[in-house]
Amino acid sequence: MAKPVVTSKPSAKKSPAKDSAARKASETKSEIVDITAEDGEHVEPPPPEVVEPDPEWTEEEAEQARKDYLLTRFWISARGFWGKGGDRLAWIFTIGLLILIVANVGFQYGINVWNRAIFDAIEKKDSIGVFHLSAVFFPLAIGSVLLGVAQVFARMGIQRRWRAWLTNSVVSRWLANGRYYQLNLVGGDHKNPEYRIAEDLRIATDSPVDFMAGITSAFLSAATFIAVLWTIGGALTVTVGGSVITIPGFLVIAAVIYAAIASGSIMTIGRQFVQVSEDKNQAEAEYRYALTRVRENGESIALLGGEEEERDGIDKTFTKVLRQWARLAGQHMRTTLVSQGSSLIAPVVPLLLCAPKFLDGSMTLGQVMQAASAFTIVQTAFGWLVDNYPRLADWNACARRIASLMMSLDGLERAERGDGIGRIKRGETEGSAMLSLNDLSVTLDDGTAVVGETEVVVEPGERLLVAGESGTGKSTLVRAIAGLWPWGDGSVNFHPDRRLFMLPQKPYIPSGTLRRAIAYPGAADDWSVEQMGEALHKVGLDHLKEKIEEEAPWDQILSGGEKQRLAFARLLLHHPDIVVLDEATSALDEKSQDKMMDIVIKELPKATIVSVAHRVELEAFHSRKIVLERRKGGAKLVSDIDLIPRKGKRRLLGRFLRQRNAPNKAA
Repeated sequence: MAKPVVTSKPSAKKSPAKDSAARKASETKSEIVDITAEDGEHVEPPPPEVVEPDPEWTEEEAEQARKDYLLTRFWISARGFWGKGGDRLAWIFTIGLLILIVANVGFQYGINVWNRAIFDAIEKKDSIGVFHLSAVFFPLAIGSVLLGVAQVFARMGIQRRWRAWLTNSVVSRWLANGRYYQLNLVGGDHKNPEYRIAEDLRIATDSPVDFMAGITSAFLSAATFIAVLWTIGGALTVTVGGSVITIPGFLVIAAVIYAAIASGSIMTIGRQFVQVSEDKNQAEAEYRYALTRVRENGESIALLGGEEEERDGIDKTFTKVLRQWARLAGQHMRTTLVSQGSSLIAPVVPLLLCAPKFLDGSMTLGQVMQAASAFTIVQTAFGWLVDNYPRLADWNACARRIASLMMSLDGLERAERGDGIGRIKRGETEGSAMLSLNDLSVTLDDGTAVVGETEVVVEPGERLLVAGESGTGKSTLVRAIAGLWPWGDGSVNFHPDRRLFMLPQKPYIPSGTLRRAIAYPGAADDWSVEQMGEALHKVGLDHLKEKIEEEAPWDQILSGGEKQRLAFARLLLHHPDIVVLDEATSALDEKSQDKMMDIVIKELPKATIVSVAHRVELEAFHSRKIVLERRKGGAKLVSDIDLIPRKGKRRLLGRFLRQRNAPNKAA
């Protein structure tokens, strides 16, 4: 079955460029798999069923259900890192990190005990004890520092590998079957997928590891030093109104009450943190997208003099960013008020609580200092959420954004399987036919018809012109032929072992050297400089021959006509069996267009050509024409005409057709 070269899909018959590209892709994939997967293939678990909002739900309840679904969707994919098809070192790093956390808490306890001993020795003026304890401190400090460094290595190792594994999974799904293109054609919350993959996915994998390490450390620290507080503090006896009240474990109770007040305050003050962070991230993404649009369409904007209008749009988008940042700053200021106040008061509280016992002689100075240190550690552990609530909110927003992209990819995958909406089948032709469209219907992703039932058979070497008014679905039909448009019914069939090459109206020019741009999608070194120079000469780009090895922003340097000529040079190098031209000469004048078509026919005499174009002059280069006409229920194939090109009279035929169509246009 024919496979489009432009999508880098495997085919039985490959050019040298194709072999090299496939080889390099395979090598790259192997490197990624070596880092991210044990068995070399990631199997995505099925996504959860989409929650349909209950009609009786309020708007807030429906929105909360959507957010809950998104977090569930994220974890279904993300937890696969520790699954059968996950990273082979995931559990080793995870268990190692847990062991390091436990050991670090142990060293914390050792330093806490040393703290008591050193102050007791100072209180007793025991110089020998102080000297020995000073010698003990350095191994404890060095061990604690080394454990901290090892803990950072293990934690960031998990983050790096998890991000690599999940990025590989999402990017593979995004690039498969042209989904990166199809996302532009369907509705859904998946704007700026590149930002979600690069930035949101990074935060979505970094933060949970920090949270897991932080919560584990906080829990172990709290449990360990609560025991210390209970043991050292004992019970506090106070006399109130002649009554004696004994409070067992008063330091523990004080630590819990203090932490509850601080955490409750931060939860109350920062309850809008998640929504504010999500709004801020969305505003940032929209601002970045607006700037990218200006860069990508710089020539058109400059020619039209649209700088002021673009500036106005950018200013409005940036104003939205600043507004969201102001809201976020307000949230941060309120939480800082609590966290900063808590960090100042926490060390003083245990000293005040222990002062009565120290003054009556029931506690030593060392015990007071040990209790103060333990109280601070417990308070830090209990206040972990206070300090990390902003990051938790940011993670929620990022995880939901990457999950929204996953949901859109889920929808495209369901369309590919034919779930709910019909899917165009792809197969092989029977006999000698190079291409056949069997009862082909093309629809939108919601089932709306674009092109109705179409029956076309294209024989080897035939040159077919697809014509029709703008909006009749010609380009959509071409996308369906190329496999980029999955929605519809019927089938598109190719002759086995034949390769298809697409020439779109706006050729893609990759970054890097001109050599890479000429060879694309093949590898730059698959053809010699001489071969590329010859291809450039044939398409009228001799002035670029000396710049083949030059690296420059060719997408900005080359004009629209030069880009289309460059696309024809690619075509000559790749030498495919089936060529699809989608308005591929629209930026060329009539003379240049004739030259390009003459070259294709001369250099690829056996190639089967399918062209989409409005210009009637192109009929002279085709042996057959089909016409699409807009009808209710989708465009229909209304005529199938055999064309008989006549050498030497091509211009006359073109003028005749233009004169014949002139009254219709005037009308």
